[in-house]
Amino acid sequence: MFPGVTPFPPEFAARYRANGYWEDRSIASAWEEMCRRHAPRVAVIDGDDRVTYEALNRTATNLALNLLDLGISPRDRLVLQLPNRIQFVCLYLALQKIGAIPVMALPAHRHHEISQFLRQAEAVGYVTADRARDFDFRALARRLKSEQPQLRRAIFLGSDVAEFASLDELIARPARRDPGELAKIAIDPCDPALFLLSGGTTGVPKLIPRTHNDYVYNSKMAGSVTGIETASVLLDVLPISHNLPLACPGLQGFIFRGGTVVLSTDLSPESIFRLVEKHRVTHIHVVPALLIRWLSDPSVQRYDLSSLRVIQSGGQRLQPETRSKCEQLIPSVTVQENFGMAEGVLMFVRLDDPVEVRRATVGRPICPDDEIMLLDDDDNIVPFGKAGEFCCRGPYTLRGYYAAEEHNRRAFTPDGFYRSGDLMRQHPSGNYMVEGRKKDLINRGGEKISAEEIENLILSHPAVQNVACVPVPDPELGERMCACLVLGPGQSLSFDELIGFLETREMAKIKLPERLLIVNELPLSNFGKVAKKKLSEMAAIHAVSRRKGDAVGA
Repeated sequence: MFPGVTPFPPEFAARYRANGYWEDRSIASAWEEMCRRHAPRVAVIDGDDRVTYEALNRTATNLALNLLDLGISPRDRLVLQLPNRIQFVCLYLALQKIGAIPVMALPAHRHHEISQFLRQAEAVGYVTADRARDFDFRALARRLKSEQPQLRRAIFLGSDVAEFASLDELIARPARRDPGELAKIAIDPCDPALFLLSGGTTGVPKLIPRTHNDYVYNSKMAGSVTGIETASVLLDVLPISHNLPLACPGLQGFIFRGGTVVLSTDLSPESIFRLVEKHRVTHIHVVPALLIRWLSDPSVQRYDLSSLRVIQSGGQRLQPETRSKCEQLIPSVTVQENFGMAEGVLMFVRLDDPVEVRRATVGRPICPDDEIMLLDDDDNIVPFGKAGEFCCRGPYTLRGYYAAEEHNRRAFTPDGFYRSGDLMRQHPSGNYMVEGRKKDLINRGGEKISAEEIENLILSHPAVQNVACVPVPDPELGERMCACLVLGPGQSLSFDELIGFLETREMAKIKLPERLLIVNELPLSNFGKVAKKKLSEMAAIHAVSRRKGDAVGA
């Protein structure tokens, strides 16, 4: 068994195999089968590049052999931080062929996060782009290599990477090894195929081991309820290191059904609509904030969007008004709500659910053996129709975060149900409705930000005596973070000073507070805990945004 990974209990594993959920094959095997079956079809489009299934498999095989030459071995971990480019797809498949394990970092992560992912995973490699806007990842890689001796290789996508390995060169260079070497690598389908990142309520995100068995099933089942055919075309614009655009059904789910995936890093409305028209896109994954932005742009009227069939919304609850507006502006579309988590269980509104059910719920599980409990604060199952914490287990839901034994005791029930921290109740249709959140997270446009992580960083400022980070409502992103500060006697701290201090911590900018509230003391609940709900209400009225004098809600 892979060290640090909590295995599925034998009796559950036997049931999942007997019911056909687990195929006991690697992700690479499933991809390769599709590449043979659909060899001449276009698998991936990236700008002017149109790559067939056959060419994708051949290129990934060549890259895998060159990675072996570079010293990458089965079970090695590599932190991946790449944009939505064809090189990401080739590398993902190449690593699966080797049995090496990608850790899926996000483009926004910086030293604060990447250094901890490398340390947690004991990663030997770091793969990223040379630059992103004004940030130089080459300087970051030099620093990380000096700090972490286990980091042997830095591989870069870009033109100015002379001192590092070049991903483009590794892809293009003919391999010296025999492709038959890959067939000799034994990959345990119960090993992690990749590590995803948790939303995280206790500091930097935990690593989520997704096994070959569970992740193949995850994508196949997600593809079964989203109307994918071989002629379907997905426009993947959300970062594909996220679970949704990677495998729910995402890139992997479309490959498993012989479809085509168009990659883009440009989220602007006109760019999106142009790609839809050009490639006759049928499916798009969105978070609500992105969909609201697109629908509000006049260019939505200027392009032929009639090929669109499904806009799949996840990350946070979509308001019924947004769904209605979308279906009015693009009559060919069904907006399909889903609720999912990198930890496992997926729920989808079915495309043939009644309209009133589609508008009121986030769906129901995709597998007959997805087990759901809604629990109260005493771990009792709540009566039907009442809200409780959504807890789940099943054939593609983890049994433990990677190398996090103490945290796992809190995150799972004694009988192995994952405590999601989301409050839900069941709709009369059998679907589920989101009622709120129990975990201490800010959901900014679908990105889950740990309040505790940011609070710990703010507390290191000498002027701050106490802090609580809370969500405030936002019409576009759903929530933004407000830092509520108690300052020390005689101290002052402006918004710009706080942000400047946090920027020295080299963290992802999406985690920076966007509102500030200075208070004399933090309100407490009857149990002596910070009353964050009350703080959120106060912040919605009195907090100041980074635009000086602009009060939230004003």
